[in-house]
Amino acid sequence: MLFVSVLLPIRNESAFIQHGLRNILAQDYSGEMEILIVDGMSTDGTRSVVQHFQKVHLNLVLIDNPGYIVPTGLNAAIRQARGEIVIRVDGHCIIAPDYVRRCVEHIQQDGVDGVGGPMDSIGETYVSKVIALGMSSPFGVGNSAFRTTSGESRLVDTVPFPAYTRAIIEKVGLYDEELVRNQDDEYNYRIREAGGKILLAADVKSTYYSRGSLGKLWRQYYQYGYWKVRVLQKHPRQMSLRQFVPPVFVLGLLGSLVFLFLPPLRWMAALVPGLYLLANLAASLVTAAKKGWRSLPLLPVTFAILHLSYGLGFLTGLVKFWNRWGDKIGRVPDLPS
Repeated sequence: MLFVSVLLPIRNESAFIQHGLRNILAQDYSGEMEILIVDGMSTDGTRSVVQHFQKVHLNLVLIDNPGYIVPTGLNAAIRQARGEIVIRVDGHCIIAPDYVRRCVEHIQQDGVDGVGGPMDSIGETYVSKVIALGMSSPFGVGNSAFRTTSGESRLVDTVPFPAYTRAIIEKVGLYDEELVRNQDDEYNYRIREAGGKILLAADVKSTYYSRGSLGKLWRQYYQYGYWKVRVLQKHPRQMSLRQFVPPVFVLGLLGSLVFLFLPPLRWMAALVPGLYLLANLAASLVTAAKKGWRSLPLLPVTFAILHLSYGLGFLTGLVKFWNRWGDKIGRVPDLPS
């Protein structure tokens, strides 16, 4: 059996960490496994919870992440990881009891370099449940395979909570520490650029607890759009059409304002927002009909936040990074020899 290292970058996750650790420790994998918890200097009691688990489970390692962000934490963990397979999980996710075992099986049997599976987004409150529906809808997030596809295994561009071989990590290096968000997309692109294969496996299951407020959702997707600009500048071919739709939509809304100053064409100012409102309401009705009518009042707002925040973040990134188009290097530290 292959030695597996599970990496868990966290910060201020006291509400979730106990449940998450018990879930990882309950894996049915019979091989050797270590769990590297990389803490971004939490201030909410997260570290105390982890240290309590360490007294009982000797395979738990707590690592400091003074850089606070996910890529610095992942890099710190990779430097210490001893596994032949490295699996990255998240403080807000729950992986199935057979997650590790199935990831290892797919890597051994399917000849791939990375594997993950479809992610089921859920919520614990009314707001977070509606947010989860929006994040699982093609209208909300486009053709993101791991969010909207189930029952089908295929090669893809990226997966959540991936398992990688040690060999591919040594080939492509560490994570880009410039990218506060979108570091997984960028890393998976480098894997595919190096000839690696990433599998979305239907039997590799995980659950993600969505953000608990609309404000947190706005900040999350604003950052996704903002940092996607740096990914575009480094790897233009990594982008897909769906990632350009929100900024084009926001530009359309801003452009519509011009018609307010042209009395004969003033009616055109309502064209783009009117068409979007119709599409949003139609998608909300279809989603609510399938998932429950109780979600309908908040679904249009959720969809609008997903699109507007990402689009505004992307446009802000274009302004912020206007002079970085020739900078494709980023901040990727060297692997230890």
